[in-house]
Amino acid sequence: MPEERLQKILAQAGIASRRRAEQYILDGRVTVNGAVVATLGAKADLARDKVKVDGRLLKAAEKHVYVLMNKPREVVTTVSDPEGRRTVIHLLGRVVKERVFPVGRLDYHSEGLLLLTNDGELTQRLLHPSHHVEKTYLVKANGPLSEEQLRQFRAGVPLGGRRTAPAQIRLTKPGDNPWYEVSLVEGRQNQVRDMFKHFGRLVEKLRRVRMGPLTLADVPTGAFRFLSPKEVASLRAATGLSQHR
Repeated sequence: MPEERLQKILAQAGIASRRRAEQYILDGRVTVNGAVVATLGAKADLARDKVKVDGRLLKAAEKHVYVLMNKPREVVTTVSDPEGRRTVIHLLGRVVKERVFPVGRLDYHSEGLLLLTNDGELTQRLLHPSHHVEKTYLVKANGPLSEEQLRQFRAGVPLGGRRTAPAQIRLTKPGDNPWYEVSLVEGRQNQVRDMFKHFGRLVEKLRRVRMGPLTLADVPTGAFRFLSPKEVASLRAATGLSQHR
């Protein structure tokens, strides 16, 4: 096998997302052949080198698993929570034997479509805006946006010193507390809520209903299922990956 960057090796082995794997490396938790490696440019060959995380020998993930969950509100999108709140991993119970990680996040008060997997390469592509994988949300706001605000929303708004990518938004249910359908290719933390807040509106409810080709048509709130081979293939195609691993 050719040498690959350590963070990619950790992600593909299902240890963590690539971003979290980078932090493991910087924290000195990763060794290669007994030596601590704390630089992000370091490479290794898992077939030849002994790579360990926290002293545990790393092995390549033998089986990639893809789980589609309909996340309920008041559940944390993390593997564990220091406050002891329920996490999406708790919802999986003992059905999923492999160690999987959420692809992106839905905040504590948000609900809807969440993908969990140990496929690090696919995770990175789904999260990076350059691959244009669209995520669609249904949003209830505490007041309507004007036509000018909708135009600005679509064009992109400044958040954290950086303008958001162009987005789609349409009114689906008018009223004092209207519902909107919002589609983004970015995935910044709390982005939808912050975009509405930019216009002085608060999000009362937020539900993700689509990620690329995936929808929640047959998954009740709080439930989950494994993706079919056809769904995995379509998801990989949406990110520019080949159909065969």
